[in-house]
Amino acid sequence: MRVALFITCFNDTLFPETGRATVEVLERLGVEVDFPLAQTCCGQMHFNTGYQREAIPLVRRFVEIFDGYEAVVAPSGSCVSMVRELYPMAADFAGDGRLAESVEELSPKVFELSEFLVKRLGVTDVGAYYPHRVTYHPTCHSMRMLRVGDAPLELLGNVRGIDLVELSEAEECCGFGGTFAVKNADTSAAMLSDKIRRVLDTEAEVCTAGDNSCLMHIGGGLGRLRTGVETAHLAQILASEAEEG
Repeated sequence: MRVALFITCFNDTLFPETGRATVEVLERLGVEVDFPLAQTCCGQMHFNTGYQREAIPLVRRFVEIFDGYEAVVAPSGSCVSMVRELYPMAADFAGDGRLAESVEELSPKVFELSEFLVKRLGVTDVGAYYPHRVTYHPTCHSMRMLRVGDAPLELLGNVRGIDLVELSEAEECCGFGGTFAVKNADTSAAMLSDKIRRVLDTEAEVCTAGDNSCLMHIGGGLGRLRTGVETAHLAQILASEAEEG
């Protein structure tokens, strides 16, 4: 199978190691991965903050760049949600029938990493080894829009050496929400405080999730409090293997 990696601008700029981990996991499973260098932002930030018209050129570019692949895989439920759920709305807003047709053809082929592995490939064990106590935060977009369900937990449950502990009230938002954290800083900080308290209650060494945006928010809070708890994207845990020797 030949797929394209949609790294997302957020990961490409701040967390490139997540993209490399995604490729490593996919190639370990025999998937051929292309990385179209011409890819740019999916337009989610623009579209969600009232700049729908400005997002349309980015929608057109995404459709053009990723056309022809069997699947497009991204380590971000948030950006995949934009493509699958909001691109049809953007095409309708543009009044462009041809764009709407292209979006309708492409969007079902765009997957968040865990749902691609579990629901498309039928794989729940990627041969990972990660000897740490870990808790998992389900991000809002992956849970509520993509409905990835237990796919991330199935993958984590098959990681060798892991001590996977349940996060209480896991479905509560961490408070990031993109520009929400900027425009509603006090509310965001209060939500983050609740999330951090529950992460600490697990006594986990690492908090993981499928979106680095949420992990940046949670990790920032954990770091400022000097808790010693680290964050790691799901892809990085899945890419980990036991050292030889």
